[in-house]
Amino acid sequence: MPRPIHFEIPVRDPEKAKEFYSKVFGWEFHKWDGPMEYWTITTGPNSQPGINGGLMRKFDPAQPCVNTMDVENLDQAIETVLASGGAIALPKMPVPGIGWLAYCKDIDGHVFGVLQPDASAA
Repeated sequence: MPRPIHFEIPVRDPEKAKEFYSKVFGWEFHKWDGPMEYWTITTGPNSQPGINGGLMRKFDPAQPCVNTMDVENLDQAIETVLASGGAIALPKMPVPGIGWLAYCKDIDGHVFGVLQPDASAA
């Protein structure tokens, strides 16, 4: 059963947002060494319940926060989304060293991610 494994917070000003979330929740931020401006967020120790996430600069003023689910087969997950009345928001793309990712919309237009882990994705 796919579970949420990651969240993303798009922001106008990453430095101010990092300062805010660090002060409010004590979250730790680390610059990602990938092809886009992105910070990973550690929300607590792995021994406690919860998930970690990411912070990124907004591409669009209406860009929502996104929860991402772990799936075994991304192509199959996309087919199931479409067959169930959902839509594709952003098609399948590689996240270097992480896996294959797509953003979908549910039947009410909520955006969510689906990720097939694959360290060889490039």
